[in-house]
Parts: sequence; C-alpha cells; structure tokens
Amino acid sequence: MTLLPDGWTLAASAFNWTPEVIRAERDAADIAVSIVADGTASVIEVELGQSLRSFPSPTREESEAVGGRVRAAGGRVSIVGASIDDWADAETRRSGDERLAFLMPQLHTACALGAEGVRLPIGQAGEPMLRRLLPTLHELELTLYEEIQGQQTPDWEAAALEVIAGLDDPRVRVLVDISMLMPALPVSYLERIADAGLPSALVDRLRDEWRAPETAGAVVAALRDGSVPPDVQTLFMDLIVRFGRSDASVLRPILPLVGAFHLKFWDLDDADGRVSGPIRDLGALLAGTGFTGTLCSEWGGHEWLDADATRMTRAHLDLAVRTLAEGAAVAAAV
Repeated sequence: MTLLPDGWTLAASAFNWTPEVIRAERDAADIAVSIVADGTASVIEVELGQSLRSFPSPTREESEAVGGRVRAAGGRVSIVGASIDDWADAETRRSGDERLAFLMPQLHTACALGAEGVRLPIGQAGEPMLRRLLPTLHELELTLYEEIQGQQTPDWEAAALEVIAGLDDPRVRVLVDISMLMPALPVSYLERIADAGLPSALVDRLRDEWRAPETAGAVVAALRDGSVPPDVQTLFMDLIVRFGRSDASVLRPILPLVGAFHLKFWDLDDADGRVSGPIRDLGALLAGTGFTGTLCSEWGGHEWLDADATRMTRAHLDLAVRTLAEGAAVAAAV
C-alpha cells in the first residue's frame, strides 16, 4: 500500500459528477454521499450551489442532514465551494454589507456540513471583507481558501497574495489548482477541437508548443480572425482561462500561504507524463515543508469528454497517491 507523508489527505470533488447532477436522475446530495458510500473517497469537497437545494439561502436543516449522511457513510466534507453574488442586477454592484450578507450564511452552512473550510476565487472577497470575516471564521473554526488556478500565476495575483500574507492569519489561506502547471494540453481536448475544424496548423502548435510564449498570441489571433468554429468557441476559451503554463517552481515562494490543492485533471492519457508530471513535481515540492491539508481530485474534462465520473476519479486517485509519493521520495533522497 502506498503511503503519503503525514498530514497529506487525498480527497475527491463532487464537481466531478456534474454531468450526473445535470441529468437529475439522482438527487445531487445523494450523489455526493455515494462518493463516500461507494468507497471512491472518504473525504469530499462539495459545491454549495450544486449540492444543496436550498442554496443560495441554505437551511441549517438541509446542511446538517447532508453532513450527517456523509459522516454516517464513513466520510467527511473537507472544503465547500462558496460564492459571492457581486451584482444586484446588470448595472448595480452590491455594497460591502450586501456582499457580506450573501456570504455569511454559507459559512454557517459549511460548519453545519462539518466542513473545515470554504473556497472563493482569489481576490474576490477583498481585504475589507476578509477582515470582517475573520472573527466568524475563528468562531466557526473555518478556513477561507482563496483559489488560484489556470492562467493565473503568483505574479499576476501578487496584490491578493500580499493581502493574505499581510493578514497573517491561518484562517485565510491559498488553495492552488494544478491546472496552473500543465506541461501539455489534454489529448482528448486536442482531438475535440481538431474534430471541430480548428485549423490544423494551430492544433499542431497547441500540441507541440503549448508553453511557448508565441502560442498565447496565436490563440488570441485565432479568436480575432474568426478561425475558431462556432461550436467550440466556448471550449476554446479554456486556452485563455483554464489551462496554465507555469512550472511547479513558481509555487515555492507562496507555499507558506498554501493550505490545500486541487489536483485538476482533464483526461487520463498519461503516455508522456502530462497528467502525472505536475503531480510528481508537486510531491517533490511539498516534501519536507510540513504541509498539511487536502489534495483533491477534480475532473474538469467532463466539459467535452463523455466518461464515467466514478471510474475516472478512482483511476486518478490511484495515480495521484502513487505519483505524489514518488515525488516526495525523490525529494527526500536528494
């Protein structure tokens, strides 16, 4: 049996089952509980907007019921995806008090679920709100995680990271999504956009030169010149937002602020290490740092890939535990 360093906890995100939630053949809460009951993972992340019928005004009764069912199945909820509705309508931004009022019930919901934290996009809350939230976070023993992912980098998000560092409070931490660390694009994604009629020269560039600076310019140029087929324009935007180009080393300076990771994956085609490589690099980076927290399997490829979420998640967790351990072992031997 492969063992991870003490304090490293593997988890699975209920987000992986989004297509099944959309089909609505089972209740979303039933799906979340089944991740534990079926033995896929004993620690899960849930999205409040996806798993609770009473969202955006979640009730304590529903939250306690779902959390109790997860515990009864032998598991626990780690982090919940929360949200801030910044706009009252298309033209009116909510005030600070209104934004706080929207988020605060979600903190209590996370507590009722038995979660240890809530997650927001990095920088969305802002320093004034974070300072106002701190007393409640301490009272409820919750950690607020600000997530950095995809094309975002520590340099781009320096201002938000400086706020977190300046607060100097363990109840506000960073969650890193390793979609930042993609050495190459998913094979299934390349096949999908090629089949849709994207120019072959651009597909070749995306396949062979993903991290080259010139590739970013080619992506934007394709949008501007109309060469992106209409039926994949939304999917094409992943190249600008969701797929990153960074190396794991960019995370080293911010590791003291990081409390959790999303092990984002898109498919399981790992012939050249494009799936396992970033995970192995992360294991090596974290070894000996004293990191404790969750490393959560999150599948983003269901946007274009028709596959069974349970099979994909189990296979990814198996790969992740082996690869994290390999990376940590290599680092320890150096």
